[in-house]
Amino acid sequence: MIDITINEMNFILKLIKNPREEFNARTMAKKIGMSHMGALKIAKKLEKEKIVNSKQIGKGIYYTLDLKKDYAAQYVKFLLNRETEQAHPYVRRWINELKKISSADIIILFGSVLTKYEGANDIDVLLITSNKKFDHLKKEIESINNINIKKIHPIYQSGKDLEKNINEKDKVILNAIRGVVIIGEDKFIELIKNESNKR
Repeated sequence: MIDITINEMNFILKLIKNPREEFNARTMAKKIGMSHMGALKIAKKLEKEKIVNSKQIGKGIYYTLDLKKDYAAQYVKFLLNRETEQAHPYVRRWINELKKISSADIIILFGSVLTKYEGANDIDVLLITSNKKFDHLKKEIESINNINIKKIHPIYQSGKDLEKNINEKDKVILNAIRGVVIIGEDKFIELIKNESNKR
């Protein structure tokens, strides 16, 4: 499955980054901007390749990632990495800046920088860390902010906070996890897998 289309990539990334939403081919088609039949074809292909599972609810067939399979989890990780590599040059500049951070378990770049690039007022970043590393992480962010014109607007969370906020459908956090995962893809996938199991 090396020969993946942009629509197939978007299909999978929408599933991983929207753990509190149920997707059938019609709702996914609207999300990624393609025809219902095109989305259905992608869903069937991914199901055949054992990346997604399908479940009938009423008259609709809904799709979820099969993250229990290591192959599917590794494939999602590959696509998360690919997303960072294919980002706009200005976004990649911030990705490289944020990769210097050592005190976060997961780093997700989100917000207007992903669409407005240089036109963004600040750089929104979700940082998942432990209480033990929190003070050091704050210093790392201050250090980056001291040498850049645009400032990082951080949202700090522990892993438990993040799980709780996803579970409670916190709008800010649900928006943030739709961003670009820079560090901690494995932990992010594991967290989403745990959330999916709660549904």
